[in-house]
Amino acid sequence: MKKLKLVGLYIMSVFYIFAGVNHFISPESYLGLLPEYLPFHEVLNFLAGLFEVVFGLALLFTQTRSLAAWGIILMLIAFIPAHVYFIQLDSCIENGICLPPWTGWFRLIILHPILLFWAYVYTSKR
Repeated sequence: MKKLKLVGLYIMSVFYIFAGVNHFISPESYLGLLPEYLPFHEVLNFLAGLFEVVFGLALLFTQTRSLAAWGIILMLIAFIPAHVYFIQLDSCIENGICLPPWTGWFRLIILHPILLFWAYVYTSKR
């Protein structure tokens, strides 16, 4: 079980680092996901990418792992309005990603809770 938890940690770390870097490589992929009522889309995208990279890296160190996992949980909660907005757009962003409508619901109801639980597994300092 310890090996599985360690492998999961490395996978999660790489996942968030790459996702964060992608915010800088392809910002247009994320800007359309931000609800119109939120200001400063470019700044929010930059901060999301920065936090994903920082938390992904911090997961790799025992001293910062718990804090990073809690940070990921808070970040994922902050992303919920973007998931709801994606559903409101029928999972289709103008000049961007266009998926079957069920995918937005899947991301919000299935995938998002799994990611939250996955991060929660690493909140304990033990």
